[in-house]
Amino acid sequence: MELTLEAVALFALKLVHETDGGSPVLRDDPAMAAYEREVFGLLVRQGDLRQIQRKLDECVMQALQALGGTETVLGRELERLAADTRKASTLEELDAPLDALKHYLKAIQ
Repeated sequence: MELTLEAVALFALKLVHETDGGSPVLRDDPAMAAYEREVFGLLVRQGDLRQIQRKLDECVMQALQALGGTETVLGRELERLAADTRKASTLEELDAPLDALKHYLKAIQ
C-alpha cells in the first residue's frame, strides 16, 4: 500500500509542478519529502487512516487546482475519486479507491 500511496502523491504533484520542457518531478524531489514511501509506511504500520487521508487530500487539492478546480471535467472526476478515498473507514477499504485514484492521475499526466 505504501508504494501506491507514494505513487498517488507523485502523480498528483507532477500535475502541479511539472512544466513542458522542465525537469520531471521524481520520487527524490524535495516536493515529495512529506509523501515518501517511508512516511506512508509508518502511517500504515500505525494504522493511521485519518493521517493518510489527510496527506492524500493535500496532494489531490493541489492537483485539483492545477486542473482548474471542479469546474473542469478532469477536476470533477478527480474530486469524485478523491471523495471515494475519504469514505474508507479502514485501510482495507482504502485499497480499491486508492488504486482507482492512482490510475486516473497516471492517465491524465
